[in-house]
Amino acid sequence: MILPKGFQFSQSSLQDYVDCPKRFLLRHVRQLPWPAVESEPLLENERYAQRGKLFHKMIQQHLIGIPEKRIASIATHDELENWWQNYLEFYRQQNIAQQHAWFPEIVLKAPLGDYSLIAAFDLIVHQVDDTLVIYDWKTNHSRPSRLWLERRLQTRVYPYLLAKAGNFLLGGRLIQPENIRMVYWFAAFPSQPETFVYDTLAFTTDEKYLENLVETIEQRQENDFFLTDDNRYCQYCVYRSLCERGIHAGCMDDDAEIDHPHGLDENEARFDFDQITEIAF
Repeated sequence: MILPKGFQFSQSSLQDYVDCPKRFLLRHVRQLPWPAVESEPLLENERYAQRGKLFHKMIQQHLIGIPEKRIASIATHDELENWWQNYLEFYRQQNIAQQHAWFPEIVLKAPLGDYSLIAAFDLIVHQVDDTLVIYDWKTNHSRPSRLWLERRLQTRVYPYLLAKAGNFLLGGRLIQPENIRMVYWFAAFPSQPETFVYDTLAFTTDEKYLENLVETIEQRQENDFFLTDDNRYCQYCVYRSLCERGIHAGCMDDDAEIDHPHGLDENEARFDFDQITEIAF
């Protein structure tokens, strides 16, 4: 067993394993820094990532009651300003302020085998009809397809973890998986959100899949963490030169359906999971 005691899985680490077991080993177990550029052009890529983080912060401030005009003054870039206006329109269309309760920037954690599964949610809304809606804000250049989103582990992990560990949001009442929906909202494509409906069968299937996935990872020896067969993932991986998979970074606009890792996903990068205690099981 190479996993350290107390290891915490996230949708990002599990996705890394599914995409490339070697990346999971280097990034999450060895925690090996590697200075390769993730994607080109470098400066624009860094600026874009920073705008995405700032956009998430602006929404979080809005949802805790900071006045819109005060927040809008932060948006000094045209793209960020457009995202902000798109968000405000979507917020009003969804009647979020009229719902029973909403929980921005919340972290949930639950046991997964001998380890833990943890996730940072952009927003969970408890609607007046008792539905729980997970909103995830995306700042992609291009809009990925529904099929691609459906295959991503985030689409499985987030509803599963809410059903598993979110009871305290309802005052301790059991959450029915049928009452959960997940909405991906794209700041650059505001009229094209993607919604996934959850149910008990999906919950049971996801629990079994995640437990089996963790068990598989746990049983591997270090030499068993092989490289991916899909070289497209290598274009946006900081370890590509270490793994002798090329030295040139992919262009950030080339492929909407290949993750650009950025160290952690845009949700998890805003939290220090080591400082988070277990909220609920």
